[in-house]
This record gives sequence, structure tokens and C-alpha cells, in this order.
Amino acid sequence: MGQVISINIGGLTCDGCSGKVKKTMENISGVISAEVSHESGVAVIEHEGVSKEVLISSIKSTGYTIDGKGEDFHWRDGSVWKQSAHNTKWCLVGCSIGDFGTIAAFQSIPYLDALGWSAMSIMLLAMFNGIMTSIALETFILIKQMGGIREAFRVAIGMSLISMIAMEASMNATDLLIMGEPTLTWWIIPIMLFVGFITPWPYNYWRLKKYGVACH
Repeated sequence: MGQVISINIGGLTCDGCSGKVKKTMENISGVISAEVSHESGVAVIEHEGVSKEVLISSIKSTGYTIDGKGEDFHWRDGSVWKQSAHNTKWCLVGCSIGDFGTIAAFQSIPYLDALGWSAMSIMLLAMFNGIMTSIALETFILIKQMGGIREAFRVAIGMSLISMIAMEASMNATDLLIMGEPTLTWWIIPIMLFVGFITPWPYNYWRLKKYGVACH
């Protein structure tokens, strides 16, 4: 029979967070089992001779906090770069659907073109629609993980608005600077996607590494 310790963890928002910490704990030599609840924010760990400092350090390394303190921030965590890239990718997919769809509609539907909207108005509408479709996609992805649409929507709406705005603004600014107006061609789309991905990626890394915020 090993020793049992309970640790309060900050930043757990879903089963994915709990599972991440549980897996990290159980990979530590000497840990027998770990039960982690995002609802209570408590990890109950059974171990044999593992120091509390090692357990706490491992939890912090996953991006969560203990007593409001996380791991000292740095830019060298490859796993966080990978996870933040994954988060950014799904945000980009959602944003692109609404954004590109809006620009394509004004470009190809005579009725909309006849409205005479300015380039800035079309860009703002494209940005708004992009953010809405991104939130909708995030909600769909999280439904099973969060146990229902209400909780999934709550988490999705809490995703980084700054990240989505930066993504949308950079994509539309790139389109405007190169094409002179909101226009889609086969060769401008990859450029817009690249800029839209690169712009918020460092911010998403910082947010995930420092606060453990973003679940997929």
C-alpha cells in the first residue's frame, strides 16, 4: 500500500485537462495511480516514495498551476508549441470558413456586389463571420469531450478572442495589401492561411504555457 497525497490544481477546465495531468502523473516512476477531477480541481495520487516537489513540478510542466503558481515561463517547450499549433490550426479552419465564404459571396453573387459595400465593410463582416464559425466549430469539436453542447459552447466562447481577432485581421490585411480589395484567387489563399496561422501562434503558446488555457 503506497502513500496517498491530494494536490489542488488550477486551470483544469475539462476531461481533457484531467486526462493530461493523470497521464503525466502515472508516467512518473513510483506513482501507482492518479485520479484527477477538473470539477473539484483536485488530484489524488497514490505513490511509493515520490516527493511532493516532483509531483508539483510535473503538474506545472503540463501548463497548470499549484497555489496560483505555474512553471517559470519559457519559449523552449516543444510539446506546448505542438499543442498550441494544433489549437491554432482548428481556430484557423473555423475562421477561414466564415471569412473566405463571406469574401467569395461578395465576389461571386451579383446582388451582394451591387450593394456597393466598401472594402472595409466587407472585411469587417468577413472577420465577424469568421469568428462566429470558429466558435461554432470549437463547440462541435468539444461536445463529446465536455459532455454536452452547453458546456462545450461555454468553453468555446471562452477561447482566446484576441487570438481570433489577430488571425482574422492579419488574413484580411494581407488580402487587402496584395490584392487591393477583398478578393480571393487560388494563389492568395495559401498566403492568407500562412499569415493567419503564424500571427497568433506565439500568443497561443504563451497563453497555454503560462495559464494552461486552451483545450482540444
